[in-house]
Amino acid sequence: MSPKEYNRCVDLYSDRVFRFIMKNMKHSDDAQDVVQNAFEILWKNHENVDFEKSRSYLFTVAYHNMIDQFRKKKGETDIMDEHIQIQGSSYQYTGAKEALDIGLMKLPEMQKMVVLLRDYEGYSYEEIGTIAGLSESQVKVYIFRARKTLKNFLVKTENAI
Repeated sequence: MSPKEYNRCVDLYSDRVFRFIMKNMKHSDDAQDVVQNAFEILWKNHENVDFEKSRSYLFTVAYHNMIDQFRKKKGETDIMDEHIQIQGSSYQYTGAKEALDIGLMKLPEMQKMVVLLRDYEGYSYEEIGTIAGLSESQVKVYIFRARKTLKNFLVKTENAI
């Protein structure tokens, strides 16, 4: 990949990678660090990465960086997590987007990631498998289970309009 193609990757994919990481992380600064690190790694390996595969490469690197961030911060507690847990049963529905975001937060990390890649970013099952290191059938199972969990969450009367 040439420097010109690298700059094109930044223009084409930086927002998409950031949105994906931001949906999984709580803090914008942490998400920006992960995205910046992914582009730094792409630049270091730009001679070995084809431009056609750069999108998948970026999402894969960003996803693994995000997991590393979660592992580093595993012992830390977040005040927002405690607030969400306390508020969980008495949550007043204010809109579909908010309810969906809360439902997404309750999903296991892998299910959340594959749903975001499929439904928010439009990746194919094969591309998601490459990014997450899963087989295509595993991706389909995770997506099915995540959607089923989200559906059950959204149809509960305490989460309804």
